[in-house]
Amino acid sequence: MTTAEPLLHAADLRKSYGPTPALDGASFAVHPGEVVAVMGPSGSGKSTLLHCLAGIVRPDSGTVHYRGRELSAMPDTERSALRRSEFGFVFQFGQLVPELTCVENVALPLRLTGVARKEAEARAVEWLERLEVEDVGRHRPGQVSGGQGQRVAVARALVTTPRVVFADEPTGALDSLNGERVMRLLTDAAHDTRAAVVLVTHEARVAAYSDREIVVRDGRVRDLAGTI
Repeated sequence: MTTAEPLLHAADLRKSYGPTPALDGASFAVHPGEVVAVMGPSGSGKSTLLHCLAGIVRPDSGTVHYRGRELSAMPDTERSALRRSEFGFVFQFGQLVPELTCVENVALPLRLTGVARKEAEARAVEWLERLEVEDVGRHRPGQVSGGQGQRVAVARALVTTPRVVFADEPTGALDSLNGERVMRLLTDAAHDTRAAVVLVTHEARVAAYSDREIVVRDGRVRDLAGTI
């Protein structure tokens, strides 16, 4: 599945919050179309690693390269543009905008990049259908179940056809049946579009949907396949 050059590559990342190190020399790579599960105990640095990879947090030292370019060398506006168009995000609690309908939530990333409302919402409906929640399109997030809301969040993450999807405990607030459904739909859609997925989880049943697992412990990364 992997290609010669990784899509996203981090080398020797270090990040501390006050006297507490969150990352202590972490390195990581993911290739197009690859789903990588990032595992580890609470406080191990998993979410900090994800935030550094996505350009949300600047590491104290080390580098993150995306398609050969160093993220920390990009101006804030360019990193923000990447997060709107080439990166997708799924969080534990969905973080849908409560005032918007589900269709409007999914269309929002497209609207932020200048796509006209009609086209954006048409593409949003296609993704809601793909994630099997087209029937809740005109509902607001407070009117849908947790499993439905999380599938809407996945549709929102994928609507721009991102190159990388960052998923931080995407099933953590769901029961096992809904969690399995979300992971199946997320990984199937990502494989179809050749998006890489960086999946932070502490659950082995969720990590089982990945192509490769790494473990973060004490701010360092160990690849269970033996390579980075």
